[in-house]
Amino acid sequence: MINPLRGMKDISFDDSARFTHIVKISIEVAKRYGYNYIETPILEETTLFKRSVGESSDIVGKEMYQFVDKGGNDVCMRPEGTAGIVRAFVSAKLDRQAMKHKFYYYGPMFRYERPQKGRLREFHQFGCESFGESSVYEDFTIIGMVAQIFNELNIGYDLLVNSLGCPKCMPVYRINLISFLSVIKNELCEDCNRRIDTNPIRVLDCKNKKCQSLLVDSPKLINNLCAECDEDFKKLTELLGKTDIGYKIDTNLVRGLDYYNKTAFEFISNDIGSQSAIAGGGRYDKLVEYLDGKSTAGVGFALGIERIMELVKIPQSQREGYYMGIMTPDAIDSILLLAVQKRKSNKATVEYKSKGFKSHMKGADKANARYALLIGEDELKNGTVWIKDLDSGEEKTILVDDI
Repeated sequence: MINPLRGMKDISFDDSARFTHIVKISIEVAKRYGYNYIETPILEETTLFKRSVGESSDIVGKEMYQFVDKGGNDVCMRPEGTAGIVRAFVSAKLDRQAMKHKFYYYGPMFRYERPQKGRLREFHQFGCESFGESSVYEDFTIIGMVAQIFNELNIGYDLLVNSLGCPKCMPVYRINLISFLSVIKNELCEDCNRRIDTNPIRVLDCKNKKCQSLLVDSPKLINNLCAECDEDFKKLTELLGKTDIGYKIDTNLVRGLDYYNKTAFEFISNDIGSQSAIAGGGRYDKLVEYLDGKSTAGVGFALGIERIMELVKIPQSQREGYYMGIMTPDAIDSILLLAVQKRKSNKATVEYKSKGFKSHMKGADKANARYALLIGEDELKNGTVWIKDLDSGEEKTILVDDI
């Protein structure tokens, strides 16, 4: 027997119902905010992620499914969604248009890491990316959209926010942080030591408990922001404070990707174990430029579908469509032709085998059909069908032409 690869999972039965429900609600909310669907390839050039996500990140350094294809191209399966959307944005020359663009996407991502609850090697994300709007009001709107998705899915959450500054305030902070880290360097883990030289702010993202305890007194970027970044962050928290979206400032929140600047945020849940992040995002005003496009402001988010699946309760489904069955083998052609007509406007489940009445009623219940429609010997002879409304209990025999 061939089983799925480690860290990869079939989505079927109850899981598939939850999956499609999450995607459906997320799409509905995104459309209300003016977002349009975009689909990008699963396979991209490795350079795309090295230049965007950053070589200092664990994603690029340890987790990508990377290989050389038969044409000699260095490629990888996408580990996250934003970089591909930005690549598509630049490829289509949308960066040269003086207008705003908003996209939503969903699909599989791939990271070779240790599988655990809520974290797989193939996982699915739903995300949105907004281009061309530099105002902090767009950051607030994006956060509000994520909150609305979780509210409509009846998922509880806490929101963490931080500011990662900009090219004006980051260099000074970087010097102060490196100075602090150099003193405790020998006590930090191997990954932290590597990041001190490549991207020191990523040290703050270390999940090692000892490292976290050593970083408690580290300099905080939020206390070293330039006037513009400070004003934007204060405006963001002011707006959040006027809503029912509770938030906390987390000065060590840097996200796992190198392209973020200014606003960074995470939605977390205490109901899914140690991997508590269920969505995250922020602003990335330099990413389009990093990927050879014209400087364009950007902000977005992604939520982990597998992370929230067990938190989602599927609404009670309503009976719909028809269950069609035969009580004599001679009626099979009639029922199939009738199903062709009904499927033009309704859902129809057809049982090809001739069965007794009770078996058909069980089949109709299993199909969650609104109507049970049967053809037996008498109905076949008279050109009629027997039909029952399984909600009201009303039943009658009518002419086939009246169906």
